[in-house]
Amino acid sequence: MENRSEAFRGLAGCLTVAAGGIAGMLAWAPYGRHGLLSGFEGAKEWNVLWLGLPVMTFGGVAAGLTLVALAGRKWRRAAGAAAALAALAGFGVAFDVLEGPPLACGPGC
Repeated sequence: MENRSEAFRGLAGCLTVAAGGIAGMLAWAPYGRHGLLSGFEGAKEWNVLWLGLPVMTFGGVAAGLTLVALAGRKWRRAAGAAAALAALAGFGVAFDVLEGPPLACGPGC
């Protein structure tokens, strides 16, 4: 019976981490669409793809790992995953990969 519960917890953990990665990609999608399809004055902003997508995806994965570790009461693993999440957020802020798309300007611009 223990093997089934371990397998269920492992599956739930994998699904949580995968959902975090997918959530990161979905959160990136509006910024990626703006940067790749209609960048500033028609120029494509490739840093949105090369920096923004990995930061958001790995950030979602790190958030999922943090949740799984917290649910399993593994405090050191949770602290490590939270540190990785903080490092990714710091990288994103330092290189402006998490900066939102510019606000749409009205007709008076």
